[in-house]
Amino acid sequence: MIDIKLLREDLDGVKKAVANRGGTFDFEAVARLEKRRRELLAAVEKDKATRNTVSAEIAELKKSGRDAQDTIVEMRQLSDHIKECDGHVAEVEAELREMVMRLPNIPDASVPIGAGEEDNPEVRRWGSAPEFGFEPKAHWDIGSDLGILDFERAAKIAKSRFTLYLGAGAKLERALINFMLDAHAERGYTEVFPPILASGESLTATGQLPKFEEELFRCRDDNLYLIPTAEVSVTNIYRDEVIDGTLLPLKYCAYTPCFRREAGAYGKETRGLIRQHQFNKVELVKFAAPETSYDELEGMVVDATRILELLDIHYRVIELCTADLGFAAAKTYDVEVWLPGFGGFKEISSCSNCVDFQARRGNMKFRPDGKGKSRLVHTLNGSGLAIGRTVAAVLENFQQKDGTVVVPEKLRPYMGGLEIIEPR
Repeated sequence: MIDIKLLREDLDGVKKAVANRGGTFDFEAVARLEKRRRELLAAVEKDKATRNTVSAEIAELKKSGRDAQDTIVEMRQLSDHIKECDGHVAEVEAELREMVMRLPNIPDASVPIGAGEEDNPEVRRWGSAPEFGFEPKAHWDIGSDLGILDFERAAKIAKSRFTLYLGAGAKLERALINFMLDAHAERGYTEVFPPILASGESLTATGQLPKFEEELFRCRDDNLYLIPTAEVSVTNIYRDEVIDGTLLPLKYCAYTPCFRREAGAYGKETRGLIRQHQFNKVELVKFAAPETSYDELEGMVVDATRILELLDIHYRVIELCTADLGFAAAKTYDVEVWLPGFGGFKEISSCSNCVDFQARRGNMKFRPDGKGKSRLVHTLNGSGLAIGRTVAAVLENFQQKDGTVVVPEKLRPYMGGLEIIEPR
């Protein structure tokens, strides 16, 4: 959540930021609520001043031995009115807060202004696309031909956009999870295995609620949600807490299954492993001081891309423009992996600095040097990486003409020494 003070002190700046994101918002409704809040506060303060005066009069009457009963009744009536007005103020402030909760984060000044993904500048590339002496296949065909991915039976078990992994396919998924967790631990991340169900309060803190409820899977009887990303669970570790600032930055990595309705997804991306209702992911989360959070973002991108470098897979990094930013992000880099069968790059990680947006929603603070006045901490998150999309990248980039797939060297110890994935 952005600081409500911004709406009061720089409304034009907030309007411009929302417009740059390509969004709309009912700022007039906010202005009406803010005007009502100010009017109520002014009236309450006036009544409280009057009550102070009346209280002094009662004390003087009692001191002089005169009857103060009528004045006491008057004060009680005034106190009841003040209490009623305070309730109205609280109602207006709650309504105002609810509206502000639907405002996206303010983009950092360094974020390029743009209207969509075509305006996302490329930052860098690593490696090169593999050269094949044959027409490369898409991963869904490779996996089906090898008998390690079964989309039809998964649809029978659940519905479309679920996947049944078999044999070396299941082993590859598991190998990638363990490989990534070990690689991130080497970079100083603490491994976490959090709950995959989260409360509405947790999802509100990270920004999925109230705006994106239709994208979530909800457990009807328990008021809990299946998490769309481990970012939700791990970021909420410090909800309503004050962190010892001497411990910052705190760095966590977590493997979890993730669940998304992906209601707006369509076309080619719905095939195979690219957009699934259920998928595995290793997530990176950082808690940092405001002065160093953007340095930590750069470091997070390095940590995410290191996985692809170790696997020897071609990728590029792009910087998202204002209109392409996620709701909670102030600045984001996407890592896109080369998929030969897709014929282009596809996002495999998105690394974002949310600055104090989530911290304000979740009341997450830190004390510099472990003492003194607390401040809102900055939160960062990024995929390190999406497992299914990494499986797709491995199958497509290491496919052979005979239909087999070479296992990247770094994964072989995690797959019992398996070097070649052959048909089952």
